[in-house]
Amino acid sequence: MARIAGRFRRVEPRAAARAFVLGLLSGVERKNCRRLAEQAGHARPGPMQRLLRSARWDADAARDDVRAYVFEHLRADDGVLIADETGFLKKGTASEGVQRQYTGTAGRIENSQVGVFVAYASSKGRALIGRRLYLPERAWCQDAERRTRAGVPDQAEFATKPALAGQMIEAALDAGISASWVTADEAYGQDPSLRALLESRRIGYVLAVACSTRVRINQGRTADRADAVADRLPASAWHRQSVGDGAKGPRYYDWAWIETGAYGHRHLLIRRNPTGGELAYYLCWSPRRVPLSELVRVAGTRWCIEECFQAAKGQVGLDHYQVRHWTAWHRHITLAMLALAFLTALAADATPTTTAQPNRPTRRTDQIDLTVPEIRHLLGALLNPPTMSPTLLHWSNWRRHHQATARRSHYRRRLAIE
Repeated sequence: MARIAGRFRRVEPRAAARAFVLGLLSGVERKNCRRLAEQAGHARPGPMQRLLRSARWDADAARDDVRAYVFEHLRADDGVLIADETGFLKKGTASEGVQRQYTGTAGRIENSQVGVFVAYASSKGRALIGRRLYLPERAWCQDAERRTRAGVPDQAEFATKPALAGQMIEAALDAGISASWVTADEAYGQDPSLRALLESRRIGYVLAVACSTRVRINQGRTADRADAVADRLPASAWHRQSVGDGAKGPRYYDWAWIETGAYGHRHLLIRRNPTGGELAYYLCWSPRRVPLSELVRVAGTRWCIEECFQAAKGQVGLDHYQVRHWTAWHRHITLAMLALAFLTALAADATPTTTAQPNRPTRRTDQIDLTVPEIRHLLGALLNPPTMSPTLLHWSNWRRHHQATARRSHYRRRLAIE
């Protein structure tokens, strides 16, 4: 907390932020303002609500502190920047950026917000270092009244998700985050502007693309679809390599790569599932020649951001917020990113420098390395000893009173409409 203390102008919001982050690290089931205020011993949720909505502190500067903290603890030569999005399911239409849109969180079109994130991943661990709220163009960017109600600043303009990812990647590079590679899924790999940006910054990429993507082979003389190129590959073109260790051992796929430029720096990378035969395609570029194993490693790193989303939502309440304001959303997300970065740094510091070989049989006395969920569980037990809080009955009475007030308001509104 000392790293972000200078972002607060008064001691009260700084103390509230500390209690907020401690609550995110605790075993509280729902990490919203009410539960976190109860966890901190407050009589009302007001201090936590003010922290997110009206207190004077710079969440963007705190996010930059989180980014520097992550790089300090996870920096390694094999570092990769990963871009992806995640959805936050919502009810109603008042929450900033909400509309019916596809989200991978639900696997279908739902009423939701979408946040675009960038993660840093290395052999030491992975954590989120950038966040942007996606603002739909028609439903929000062109509706001035709706923007005002949700507190969307005037300078916030429409940007595609790949453009938001590019902004965060550029900000990370400008801040001194050194990474040789960027990877992302099809939604980002299909965008030529993002690829051009990375090439201009001399950052290699392995970006997933659709099977219909047209590539130029034969020294650039022939243009064809990626799936058509894959169909013509001989059996000798495929090489089985692992993309990393999973819970049940190395994850092996069959890989093939084809040069798509004249200088050996551009490739179409194809992944084949050895069980079902499904294919995935990647456009690759690097400022220098690299072996196939390096492209395979970067492609496999993309799943690290999915693990970040799972840990952030499951362990530190990334999606537990109940706010409808632009400022409050960014502040909650930033503090959740800080809590996740802290757990990741602890896990990295606790990991031995020499780890066991994945293919060596595990001895009965061996232990796996400390994980983020296990550290969060231990911290929760440390921060919350099993004692009966004197405020338990008070908060029960407060919740039931608040729910009764809300119910009366809903009934009045329904009767007035009818």
